[in-house]
Amino acid sequence: MRQGRVAHRRRSEQNGREHVRRSRGSGTSSGSADDAAFLGSPDFVLSLARGLRVIEAFEASSSGLSVSAVSQQTGLSRAAVRRLLLTLEMLGYAESDGHLYQLKPRILRLGYSFLSSNSLVILAEPILQRVAEALQEAVALAVLEGEEVLYIAHQGVRRVMSVGVSVGTRLPAHCTSGGRVLLAALPEEEFREFLDSTTLRPMTAKTITEKPAFAAMIEKVRHEGFALVDEEFEPGLRSMAVPVRSRQNAVVASLNTGVHAAQFSYVDMMDRILPALKEGARLLGQQIG
Repeated sequence: MRQGRVAHRRRSEQNGREHVRRSRGSGTSSGSADDAAFLGSPDFVLSLARGLRVIEAFEASSSGLSVSAVSQQTGLSRAAVRRLLLTLEMLGYAESDGHLYQLKPRILRLGYSFLSSNSLVILAEPILQRVAEALQEAVALAVLEGEEVLYIAHQGVRRVMSVGVSVGTRLPAHCTSGGRVLLAALPEEEFREFLDSTTLRPMTAKTITEKPAFAAMIEKVRHEGFALVDEEFEPGLRSMAVPVRSRQNAVVASLNTGVHAAQFSYVDMMDRILPALKEGARLLGQQIG
């Protein structure tokens, strides 16, 4: 039995890592297409864009990347990647053992600049802590970025997912509660663009992958004001999210938590989890103009 649970956990972790690889490093087309969209602008600095793409290539790597691997992920030539990595190494942002490159702690300065200057993150921290203590569960704040949700604040240490969520984690929007809340807040035209361009990849056997059914589900989320996702991202995980609205009634983020499905029934989610999330979102929204 224990061996079966270990095998299942390893498969889940592998699926999570595979999503990160596909969404952040797949395709030479993604980064190249982004560059092409701005190449006509006299204000666009192509070398800076390429350097940032090289940094992003390390998101799914825990053991370092070779020049060839970064080249494959970014679509840049190996010669260009080598020069960019050497520049990062000279500046103290990366290091190499002669074959593999890894980012150094100095790279955290780039992310910290956002975290320390973003008023939403600063305002959210004490409120997330309050909600996490009330629920005795981890809670997180996320924003929509393309086809993914990006977690910008997190409180609580209890881990219920094989893929750990922390600040900077990206997950697919279509099968996460936070993502669905944010998709429901999009104008109809933007949501249709998302639906037309996105592959609703099945993460589990329960993931909604048919686009008409997905659109109907998002309409339900829009009407009810919350999203409840039952084992669609990972077996055994039940998650819930609510929108965070500013004083101008604009949705600026989602507030969510994930729990063990075996420990929290639908009634538990509605009676215990939902009120706490709504109160946290209300308190945060009151402080946002």
